Amino acid sequence: MKRFVLICLLLATPVMAVKPDEVLDDPALEARARELSKGLRCLVCQNESIDESDASLARDLRILLRDRLVAGDTDEEAVDFIVARYGEFVLLNPTFGGVNWILWGAGPLMLLLAGGLGLSYLRGRANHQAPGEVPLSAEEQARLKDILDP
Repeated sequence: MKRFVLICLLLATPVMAVKPDEVLDDPALEARARELSKGLRCLVCQNESIDESDASLARDLRILLRDRLVAGDTDEEAVDFIVARYGEFVLLNPTFGGVNWILWGAGPLMLLLAGGLGLSYLRGRANHQAPGEVPLSAEEQARLKDILDP
């Protein structure tokens, strides 16, 4: 039984999505490609980078990225080319500029708005008398005090 568990643990190594035929001959270019592909989203898996995904579209993106690097693109130019083709959704960490400010600010803004509305509602409710509720007269307050104080 111990051998079986040991064999299972040894076989449970992480699976690399990058196939041997995708790997570039130049180790420096390959390192750049691997680093860049960690920041690009697989459009099929959506929460995995193309470096981790085994989907065919992720493979195509890895090959495209490597082709751009071999062609002489800088890291920025290669990523910009892919973003221009597939949209900013392909970035695992979207930029803070442009329309994305609305997306980044919408969550905290809605939280503040909901908190303000909730606080306003609770304050108004605490200060508001229920309909038909009449305050106690002085005589009733005195009688209540006699009942509560032994």
